[in-house]
Amino acid sequence: MKVLLLGIGRVGETVADMLAGAGDYTVLAADCDHRRLAVPHGLGVPTIELDATDAEALEKTMRGFDVVLNACPNYVGPAIARVAAALGVHYFDLSEDAGTTREVVAAMADGKAACVPQCGVSPGFVAIAVQELARRLNAPLDVKARVGFLPLYPSNRLKYNVTWNVDGLYAEYTGPCEALRDGRLATLEPLEGLETFSLDGEDYEAFNTAGGLGSLCESFVGKARSVTFKTIRYPGHLEMIRFLMDDLGMRRRRDLFKTVLENGLPVTEQDVVLIFITVTGTRGGRLTEENYVKKIYNGDVMNRKQSAIQTASAAAVCAMVDLLRQGKLPASGYVRQEDVALSDFLANRFGAAFA
Repeated sequence: MKVLLLGIGRVGETVADMLAGAGDYTVLAADCDHRRLAVPHGLGVPTIELDATDAEALEKTMRGFDVVLNACPNYVGPAIARVAAALGVHYFDLSEDAGTTREVVAAMADGKAACVPQCGVSPGFVAIAVQELARRLNAPLDVKARVGFLPLYPSNRLKYNVTWNVDGLYAEYTGPCEALRDGRLATLEPLEGLETFSLDGEDYEAFNTAGGLGSLCESFVGKARSVTFKTIRYPGHLEMIRFLMDDLGMRRRRDLFKTVLENGLPVTEQDVVLIFITVTGTRGGRLTEENYVKKIYNGDVMNRKQSAIQTASAAAVCAMVDLLRQGKLPASGYVRQEDVALSDFLANRFGAAFA
């Protein structure tokens, strides 16, 4: 299967490693920044300099490919999807933005190829796990999805390191948070709803953030009483973020927020992805709870050191592409993450990272 990978950032380079190393894929990696082209090229993956917003150049490059995997910033997605739709190329991305995803789905609406957006951890794998837990229980259901990308060794007052895109972090901390309340679609305020919990002897806090559920709330209308997503951090992080956002006015200054975090916080590859999902319902007339808990640590991928967020995000989207190749995803139309069987995902060679 021929895959055109657009975007060779930290996750993109890991995707290139995984797919090229699997033996079933021919990968061409493209980026508009020539400095990134040497990364996968050193592993035998050919690269090309390409601006994905240039529709003519993109169409010329995409011809002959089976899959386009979009690892570019959110705003580029609809333009890529329109070209993929015209050529009948299957489309995958890692977007977290609901508006962008609606545009992508609309662009691919002719159904000639599969449209599989939001293939990361959250949104992405979380919806697959929630659907499986919910299947085991009877209504009324209450769903709590909690996910954190955390440093293993927090050493500052934020108890945080830069482990992924700061623009994405800003959107998570400032955007509207989709949820279900009393069975109805609702919007919650970000940086609210603080809760605390302990896991494996470690204390954590969690609070409302945007973009973690994908299409899950819409899918669970009529099935669940409540569905919420919260980001996990170490205790004290929320108070410091509120100071930056509210007291210092960074909620209205994305540029300043980005400058402060990118220059003030060190990058680390010693991190952990923490997933904690709880679904409550009834079984045999008794109130029952089902849980999925997983920690994914940094490690080696194809003999290269990778952070946990790189590994988890790349594994998630690679698993979805691989399931399509195996005939376990529809070959056309919009594929929601929650449409995928957890057993198929975990049995996959890439999805096994979540097993």
